[in-house]
Parts: sequence; C-alpha cells; structure tokens
Amino acid sequence: MTTATPADAAPLTPQQYGVGARLTLSVYDSDYVRIILDALESADATGLDIDTGDISTFVGGPERRIVGYVREVIAAAAASGAHVSASVLLSRGCPGELQCELPAGTTALGADDVSLAPSGVRARAHWSLYPLLDADHGTDHGGESGGEADHMAAIGRAIDHARETGVYDGSDHYATRLDGDLSAVLETAANAWIAVGRTVQHVTTHLTISLNSPTSIRPTLSGPPAAGAGR
Repeated sequence: MTTATPADAAPLTPQQYGVGARLTLSVYDSDYVRIILDALESADATGLDIDTGDISTFVGGPERRIVGYVREVIAAAAASGAHVSASVLLSRGCPGELQCELPAGTTALGADDVSLAPSGVRARAHWSLYPLLDADHGTDHGGESGGEADHMAAIGRAIDHARETGVYDGSDHYATRLDGDLSAVLETAANAWIAVGRTVQHVTTHLTISLNSPTSIRPTLSGPPAAGAGR
C-alpha cells in the first residue's frame, strides 16, 4: 500500500473505507425476543446499511450515524427495565474480510467527532482500543511519520481523555472500565477510535456494556455535567 492518496481519486464513502459496527444485544428477560426486535425497529436507520442475522447486527455508514443508531438501540432495550448486555465492535479502514483491500494510495481518513445527547440511562462498560497497521506505516499517533509507531501511546491518551470526561472507572485485565450515561460512554470510546483513525488506517474498538444490572454497585462517578457522566 502506498503512502499518498492520488489527487484525482474520488473521496471514499464510509462504506468503501470500511466504517462499520457489529452490535449484539443480550437481554436477560423471558420476553427477550420482543425487546430486542422492538429496540432494533425503533432506531433511526436512515443512511445506514443494516444487516441483522442470528448472531449480531451489522451497521455500516458514517461514524456519527453508526454511533447514534447503536445508542438508540441499546437505550430502547434498556428502557424495558430488563438487565441488558450489549457487545459493540467499531471498525474503520478495513472493508474486507481476511484481506483489507482499499484502492492503491489510500491512507488514513479523518472523521468528525461524535456528539450525543444524554440518554438518561446509566451504563457500565469494559472498553478496549486496537490501533492496527501502525508499525507497517511508520507513523506515530501524533501525526508524525518516520519513526516506529507506539500504539500504547494512543491508547494511553484515550484513557486520559476518559478520565477528563468523568467516565473512567479503573482498569481490569485487557480492558478499561467506563461508568456513566450511555451516551457519554459511547462518545468516549467512539471519539478515541476516530482520533486514532486520523493517522492509523485500520482501528477497531470494542465495548461490553451492562445496563440495569442486578449486581449491587457503588454510586456513579461524578464528573463535568457536559460529559453526561452518571445517572
């Protein structure tokens, strides 16, 4: 893959660039089928490619619309009052399956940050961020080229930002804990994914989100009102 995008090349659409999500809902209620299907049906799918199968739902399209759709689906399921677990995988920069084939000369494409209105639903999550292909391109995540990339630096900055927004709740094996309004949790993870993706072509991030859990937990974290942390 070359290091410059041809000047005469048409801009890639999000679908062509491989921007998408995999969403799996698990609802711990005897009426889980209705709750899941109603949640999927209630969300605005305008401008998105949606494909629901027996395991998960694929969502393709612009980052802002994908994250907004995921938020609507999860919030709708949580509104049932049932304990809900959502697995969310966000990926950009790899439209293929085993091989990520983009037009020759394609480099990392930027995107605007995501902003979500508070949902009023408290969410706790395990979050992981995976910058990929960084060493192959000799680009660090500060946007400078020529040296070997340090993917942990990008992950560290993302975690620092989670602290700043008030949703950081500690670290566990292989994951960072987030706690706050569902919108703030998704926004934090999505904007880290987008930020790294401005300099690294292929980036994925994964969240396992729990809502309405019967497990006793301490009061929510406090944080800046604008961050939507805690309900």
